[in-house]
Amino acid sequence: MDSGKNFLVGIYEDEDVLISAVKKIRANGVKIHEVFTPYPVHGLDEALGYKRTRLPIAAFMFGFLGTALALLIQSYMMATDWPMIIGGKNYASVTYVPVTFELTVLLSALGMVGTFLVVSNMKPWGKARIFDERSTDNKHVMAIDLDENKASTEVITNILNENGASEVKPKQFDD
Repeated sequence: MDSGKNFLVGIYEDEDVLISAVKKIRANGVKIHEVFTPYPVHGLDEALGYKRTRLPIAAFMFGFLGTALALLIQSYMMATDWPMIIGGKNYASVTYVPVTFELTVLLSALGMVGTFLVVSNMKPWGKARIFDERSTDNKHVMAIDLDENKASTEVITNILNENGASEVKPKQFDD
């Protein structure tokens, strides 16, 4: 392991053991790169120390952009570009509601997909880091970046084994 990114991978069988191990490992000063599970594990994000996500703020901003864009486009088209009086109603009428709603939902959805891909670092040209293929089936996988931790590989291996890891193995990725 002389080039690229070096990781130590701990495999866990049970989610309760995993959450307990995450808390104890972080208490020992070991920085955990990521934990991969085959299904959502309640309480794992708190155990890893993740802050609350700001994605709802981004969703609101995309929705607001969609609403503003829809109203601006419709106002321009109905009042300036091609003014029409429909059924004796003025230019700013309730006929704006369906288009405004649809554009709000469309821009919110597309914006959130784009935001998720950027935040998750899921580029179309990127290569996925798969620490253990069983993490999509029935195992819980904890990845520890050895370059970000001051403790030696042996010390981290012992900590993982003491906290319920069924397997501990090194993994290297070329960047």
